[in-house]
Parts: sequence; C-alpha cells; structure tokens
Amino acid sequence: MTVNFKFNYFLGSGSILFYFSSLMMLLVAVVCFLGQSVYYEWELVSLNSVMSSFVLVFDWISLLFLSLVLLISSMVIMFSNSYMSDEKFKARFVLLVLLFVASMGLVIVSPNLISILIGWYGLGLVSFLLVVYFQNFKSMGAGMITALSNRIGDVGILLSIGLFFSMGSWNFSFYMDKTSNMILTFAVCCVFLAGLTKSAQMPFSAWLPAAMAAPTPVSALVHSSTLVAAGVYLLIRFSYLIKEIWWLGSVLLFLSSMTMFMAGICANYEMDLKKIIALSTLSQLGLMMSSIALGLEVFAYFHLLTHAMFSALLFLCAGAIIHNGGGSQDIRFMGSIVTFMPIVSVCLNCANLALCGIPFLAGFYSKDFILEGGCFYFSNYFGLMLLYLATGMTAMYSLRLSFYSLWGWNQHLTFSLVGVEDKEMVYSMLVLATGAVVSGAILSNIIFSDMDFLYVDFFLKILVLLVTGLGAWLGVLLSLERSEVKNSKSLWAYGSSYMFSTMWLMSFLSSKIIVCPLWMGQILYKVLDMGWLEYLGAQGAYSGLVKMSNFLQLGFLGSIKTYFLLVIFSFIFLILITFY
Repeated sequence: MTVNFKFNYFLGSGSILFYFSSLMMLLVAVVCFLGQSVYYEWELVSLNSVMSSFVLVFDWISLLFLSLVLLISSMVIMFSNSYMSDEKFKARFVLLVLLFVASMGLVIVSPNLISILIGWYGLGLVSFLLVVYFQNFKSMGAGMITALSNRIGDVGILLSIGLFFSMGSWNFSFYMDKTSNMILTFAVCCVFLAGLTKSAQMPFSAWLPAAMAAPTPVSALVHSSTLVAAGVYLLIRFSYLIKEIWWLGSVLLFLSSMTMFMAGICANYEMDLKKIIALSTLSQLGLMMSSIALGLEVFAYFHLLTHAMFSALLFLCAGAIIHNGGGSQDIRFMGSIVTFMPIVSVCLNCANLALCGIPFLAGFYSKDFILEGGCFYFSNYFGLMLLYLATGMTAMYSLRLSFYSLWGWNQHLTFSLVGVEDKEMVYSMLVLATGAVVSGAILSNIIFSDMDFLYVDFFLKILVLLVTGLGAWLGVLLSLERSEVKNSKSLWAYGSSYMFSTMWLMSFLSSKIIVCPLWMGQILYKVLDMGWLEYLGAQGAYSGLVKMSNFLQLGFLGSIKTYFLLVIFSFIFLILITFY
C-alpha cells in the first residue's frame, strides 16, 4: 500500500518557529533572573593585532527581541497558509521567509560588525526578492528603490568595519568605556547612516511605502520586527557611543521628529490600506529614534517590542480584508467589514487602539514613557511640539482607517467570502491580538522592575493632553480637506494634496537622484564616448592613419620615378648621418 505524505511547509515551519520562540522566552526568564550575559566566541583568523572571530551575545535585550521575532514569524507563516493558498511555489516562499528571519537573528545576537554585515546583506537581498515576488513592472521598480536605498546603509557598515579595524577590534562592545576620538566618531557616523537608511528616516523614507508591493504577510514581517526594526536595534546597541558625540543626537532628533510629522500628515492623505499602515510604522520608527536621541534607549527598545506586536497584527488584519475583498486595497471602496468579518474587525480595533496609546493596551505603556520622558530631557521645544503633534495625528489616521474600513457604509466592494474567516488566519491574529493587549503590562514589569517613577507636574500633564488634542484636530482638518479637493478649483488645494500624498515629494526626489545621473551618463555616452572621443581619440587616429596610408600607397604604386627619387633621398640621408 502506498502512502502519499504531503508536508505542509507553512504550518510545519510555523510550528518550529513557535517552539523556538517559546524556548527563547524561557531563556529570557533565566537571563533576566540571573542578571547576566552569555558570550560565545569562535576565533576564525588573527591578522596582526586584529582578531577576526564569530561572536554571539545572549543577554536579555537580544533574547527578548529574538523570541518576539520568532513568535511573529511563526504567526505570519501560519497566516500565509491561507493567504498564499494559490501559490504554486510554497516551498520557495517559505525558504525566503526563513532566510529573512535567519538574517535578522544574526543581526540581533551578534556584537561583531563582520557578522552584522552578513545579516545586514541578507536582509537587503531577501527583502528585494520578497518585494518583487509578484513580478510586474511596478514591483520591480519598488524592489529597485528598496535595494538601492538599503545599499547606502551597507556602505556605511563597510566603512565602519574599515574604521574599527584601525582601532583593533570589530566588536563594538569593547568601545563601551572608550572616549570619543576622530576615528571612532567617523565610525559611529557611518553606523548612524546605516541605521537611518534601514529604518527609513528622512531623507531615506521613500522606500518604505514602495515596499508594500510585497505580499501582505511579508509586509507584516518586514515592517514590524525585522527589516525596519534592524536600524533601530543597531542604534540602540550603539547608543552609548552616540551619546559621546554631542551633535549626533541633535541631528537624529531633528530627522526623526520631521519623519514622524511627515508620516502623520501623509497617512491622513493616503487611501491605500497597506500604505496607511506602513506610514503609521514610519511614524512609530521616528518616535523610537527620537527616544534614542534623547538618551532614552531603554524606552525605545520597549516601544520597539510593543510596536512589533500591534504592527504585525495590523498588517495581518489588512491581509485578511484584502484577501476576502478580491485584492482591493482602496479604503474608499470598503465599509461595514464589521458585519462581514467580526473577528478580524475586533483584532483590527485592538491594534488601532494600541497604536493610539489607549490606556492599558500595549502602546500606552511604551508611548507614555517616551512622551513623559521627553518633558524631562527635551531641550528643543520645537522638536517637543512636533513629537506631540505627530502623536495626536497617530490617533487621527487610526480612527480614520477604522471609520473607512469597518464602520462606514459599504462602497460597492463585494466580499467573495462573506462570513468565512479562515481558521489559520483567525488563530494567528488572535495570538498577536493577545500580545497587543497584554504585552505592554508584562514587558514593563520585566524591563522596568527596579525603575523609579516619573513625576510630571499638572501643567505638563495638561500640556500633553492639549497638544495631543491639537494634533488630532489637525488630522481631522487634513482628512476633510482631502475629501474637498475634488470640488475645489484652487491650485493650492491640488498642490498641497499632491505634495502630501507623495510624502513631501520624497519619492519623486529619491527616484530623480537615481535617474538624473543615469540620464546624464546616457547623454555623455552618446556625445563623448560614441561622438567626439571616437573622432578625436583612438578610433579617429586609426581612421586618419588608414586614409594617409591609402593616399601614400596610391602615390607610390606604378611610378618608377617615385621609387628612384626615394632611393636617391635615402642615400643622401645616410651620407649626411654618416659624415656629419
């Protein structure tokens, strides 16, 4: 008797990752209880005074984040079992996702820049392959801008490796107590550039919405705990060196505040479901970077963990809506989804409320720490106002998304699977929804078990509420203005709408930075390489010599007088050389 056994790639790999995630959580509990870190080091080669070794560090920071990455990855792969049910090459898709998770794991547990570079390259390469997974012209363009933007960060890591080599070690933990010097400053600036590009901070923000061309489960993984989180995690590891460079924190604070503000405004103008969630991720990344710039790297790490839970949940809920809605992503055609898919609607509301910072959900604990800490550590009131305005607009575009998709009237979008919610989708979303509700309280007790309270006076507390309310009101005005553009004849209305819909023209400028040099190169190739240089260079010299040779050959052929004169002149020339 023949038994046909068919391995389910999605459920199999998802269960394995879930098992390892549980194991990592157990190790986190042990490490946190002991208060110790474990280093594993294998020496590969020793070159003069520099030893190249493969180092792994297991402390509470790396283990806790790695366990969260594995948990989210397992839920995403389980969700993909239903979402990618029509995919012919399931094994290839799963292997790409697993390679992506492995690259992120290498970045997390390694304090050595060489092994970080391997994981960094892996993230960039596999992200390109996943963005262009559905192959068409638009996805290829999105994949190209993603790859080229991330290559800038790769160059930063390469330069920092060369600079750290001159100081004797690639292990950045050795420089924890070292005072800043010129070489170390340049190396940290290169790492700073790598973190900005990977986390899509200004002026490198254009690739993040473009990466939405990837399948939705991949977006849930990329924009929650892996690709964009790698830049924040790297800067958290280097935060003690960033503090030594007084001007670098100010630059990071300005760029992250502008990124938050830009993402909040553009999310209120966006109509694509996935891009709204991507812009919300960009706004929260700016909040984390602002926290690092203020010296609150532990708060940034805490928000990185909680944000990973509800951000992944947002993308999975969006994937379920898109999957059952026939592939449409325009929120103007959605509505009344709460009637069709009640469990998905509950999970989406939990994620949106956690994103807004509603009390006792995951986002409340981490965002409240950062906002109140900002009142103590902010020396720039303009940056502080931008921080609170962006936080207020977070509430606005989250409520706007819920209104358009869940509670509003259905705008002729036919749901092919009305009332049918796949069990793999529901199970994965419920696990992440549980994390979006309780992870903030649990993680705050683990990370800040011995932390003192932050006492904020009444004026600052009221100021937080007033500025947050002002930001929400500004978001309402932007959303209403977006709907009135059709009936407006004002050039300003169209111009502002176009500018905010294209991320302050950043996608246009980013593409022009790449296209203009190529265009100039094409002109120079036609005018110089294939034009004047061909005429005046080697090809022109060759052509001139050939013409001269043909002319001389034409004059010599068939003429005895010419040969006789040539012999006489040659004889006279030899006599002159000999006697004089």
